[in-house]
Amino acid sequence: MKNKIIIALKIPVFGILFLFFLIFLLSDEPVKTVYFYFTGPFMNIFTFGNMFNAAIPLILGALGIITAMKAGNLNLGGEGQVYLGAFVTVISAMALSHFNAIGSVIAVIFGCLCTGLVSGFSGFCKAKWNTNELITTFLLSCAVIPIINYFVTGPFQDPQSSLITTKKIAENMRLPLILKPSSLSIGLIIAVIFAVLIHYFFKKTKMGYEFKMTGYNELFARYGGINTKLNIVLAMFISGFLYGLAGSLLVLGTHYAVLKEFSAGMGWAGLTTALIAGFSPIAVIPSALFLAWINTGARIAMQNTGLTLEVAYIVQAVIFLLSTSITVKKLLFIRKG
Repeated sequence: MKNKIIIALKIPVFGILFLFFLIFLLSDEPVKTVYFYFTGPFMNIFTFGNMFNAAIPLILGALGIITAMKAGNLNLGGEGQVYLGAFVTVISAMALSHFNAIGSVIAVIFGCLCTGLVSGFSGFCKAKWNTNELITTFLLSCAVIPIINYFVTGPFQDPQSSLITTKKIAENMRLPLILKPSSLSIGLIIAVIFAVLIHYFFKKTKMGYEFKMTGYNELFARYGGINTKLNIVLAMFISGFLYGLAGSLLVLGTHYAVLKEFSAGMGWAGLTTALIAGFSPIAVIPSALFLAWINTGARIAMQNTGLTLEVAYIVQAVIFLLSTSITVKKLLFIRKG
C-alpha cells in the first residue's frame, strides 16, 4: 500500500518535469509558455470552471475502468460507449422535452442502459464462451461509432449548424450551471457522488467483495460459492453504464448536442486517470483534475504562445508509460529493503 501511494504521488511529478522539458525544448518563449500553461487554468472563473468540467468524463471513465478491473476485466470500448450514451440521451431528451427535469433523468437512464448492455454483452461472451473482453469491447466500440456517425451526419444532423452535429436539446432539459460563465454544471457533483458510491460499493458491500474476489482468483472464488460468471457480466454492465453516464452528462451539461466523434480518446483518457489513481475510486477525483489541468493548460498556452496541443498528449503518453511499466516502477519508484 505504501509503495502504491508513493507511485501515485511520484508519477504526476515526473509528468510535470517532463512537461517542463518539452516546453523548453519546443517553445520559442519557454518562460511565457510555462506561465500560461501552469497559471492559465486559474486566471479567471471561465477557465477554472472549464478545467473542472473537463474532469467529469475522466472521473466517470476511470470509475468504469476500475469497476471492470476489480472483477478481472478490462473495458477498452470507452470511446464508443461514451458516444452511444451521449447519442441515446440526446434523442431521448428530444422526445421527452415536455417532461422537463424528469425527462432528462429518463433520457440519462436510457443512455446509460444502452451502453451498459453493450458492455455487458462483452462480459456475457467472456462468461459464456471465455472470449477476450479486450477484443470484444474494442470491436463493438469500432462498430458503434460509424453507426452513430450515420445518424449524426444524416437523419439527426442540424442543417442550421456549421458543425457536424445533431440539433441541440431544449433548454429545460439541460443541467444547471454552477460556475458561470464557464461550462461547469452539476455534472461534477454527480460524478463525485458516483466516485463515493463506487468506493463504498467495493469497501462495504457483499457484491463488491465478490467482484474483487472474482478479480483476484476466479477459480478460488468459484469454489468459494461465488457466481463468478454473473459477477463478470454485472461488472462489465456497470462499467459501460458509467461510460454512458459520462456521455450523458457531456451532452446535457456541456455540448447540448452530439458532435461527430466528440468522444475520441476518452476511453484511453479514462484508463490513464485510473492508472494514476492506482485504481482507487476516490483517488480518481484528484487524478482527473490533474489531467484536466494538463489539457486545459495546453489549450491556453496554445492560444497565447507557439506551443501545440499535442504536448498534452505526449505528457499523457509518458504518464501512461510510467503507470503501466513494471520495469520503470522498479527502477524509478520502488526502493528495495
